[in-house]
Amino acid sequence: MGEHAMPTSSWHRTVTLRDGARVTLRPITPQDKPLLAAGFERLGEESRYRRFFTSMNELSASDLDYFADVDHTNHEAIIAVDRSSGEGVGVARYVRSSDDPEVAEVAVTVVDDWQGRGLGRALLTRLAYRARREGVRRFSAMVLGENRGALGLVDSFGEGQRQYDSGVLEVVIDLPPERGIGARLAQALRHVAAGDVVAAAGAHARHPKIGKVEANSTGGSDGDSSRHPSGSAC
Repeated sequence: MGEHAMPTSSWHRTVTLRDGARVTLRPITPQDKPLLAAGFERLGEESRYRRFFTSMNELSASDLDYFADVDHTNHEAIIAVDRSSGEGVGVARYVRSSDDPEVAEVAVTVVDDWQGRGLGRALLTRLAYRARREGVRRFSAMVLGENRGALGLVDSFGEGQRQYDSGVLEVVIDLPPERGIGARLAQALRHVAAGDVVAAAGAHARHPKIGKVEANSTGGSDGDSSRHPSGSAC
């Protein structure tokens, strides 16, 4: 039986980052809720707002349920765990579109003190591999249109974008068919790190036309008011 048939515990990957730090990448499980909660608390206020449109200090129980209890097919999430401390330091996830099974919204979140070390790229590379295994061919990302860097990203992609209210744009990026993340997805990741690309969690909260994820009110959460987000929580 291959990895495709055993998504929840069949694989672990140890990755050495460019500064020598070692992390384990693996599928998220419901037992990881404490790691997600602690990781969210380690996000700075600016990081929380850029990725989730909120400054809330902790995740609700329903948020944690949604983030950690995934089917690994239509909703995949990969957690990065620091080998030395056992802390959760990043998450990458996709949520498949209900309109097009070959498209999935993507979000990558890395705790502040691990940013700029290559962890986001490592997570996204592994997520892209899992996505291809599950038949996903394109990732979509939400972009804040008023941000100059975000507009440059959208202009460089040209086709494959849709506009919603309040200046939010959706950019659709083809995955390389064989391996890796490709130049465009790497470029998008750099904009994520700069805060130009909004995690799907915040987009769902503010813009219910984006995707078809049902909402669940948390009174201003990571997503803030009403949603079950597809963004990452660590």
